Amino acid sequence: MNVFYNRNGIGDVLLIPLKDGNRYEWTYETNGDIVRVLGKDQEVLGYNIYRASEKFALSETGAIKLTEALLGEIKDLFKANNLDDELDFDLSPKFVVGYVEEKLPHENADKLSVCKVDVGGEVLQIVCGAPNVDVGQKVVVAKVGATMPSGLRIKPSELRGVPSNGMICSQKELAIPNAPEEKGIYVLDDSYQIGEEFTV
Repeated sequence: MNVFYNRNGIGDVLLIPLKDGNRYEWTYETNGDIVRVLGKDQEVLGYNIYRASEKFALSETGAIKLTEALLGEIKDLFKANNLDDELDFDLSPKFVVGYVEEKLPHENADKLSVCKVDVGGEVLQIVCGAPNVDVGQKVVVAKVGATMPSGLRIKPSELRGVPSNGMICSQKELAIPNAPEEKGIYVLDDSYQIGEEFTV
């Protein structure tokens, strides 16, 4: 899970996005420097923490991986502001090395394949439109809950009636420098271990 901080772009605010929602329906509750972003039916969509540089040692900008240590500091801040929201976030890696075990044609779309991908500990069904995906490849998988460099959040979905849980990524989608322009997933070499976290 990532949080976001860009002092030059949006100010001294740590953004903690949890769920997507219609921004025209958002409401806000303020507790000290903590703002709860609420959606329909008062569902918590995320938090904005103001004067973040005074509260956390933030050396990075952009997407920042939420670590146990940073989460602990956020929990302490919530407690100090009498906010008892449960911050039990899934901190497991969301970009991992997967192994394509199976590739079948999509029953309703000629250019899509239905893949079974071992991501270490579980096998995910992922619908993929890349022309170069094939059995036996090691690939980068964005699991459900991942936030892509573009800002897209990966959610369980259905593509032409077939469930898909994750995305097999291209270099361009991962914002890897000098990524090739042609369509196709990023095929890893055999030195990568299935299930390990992938970092750019």
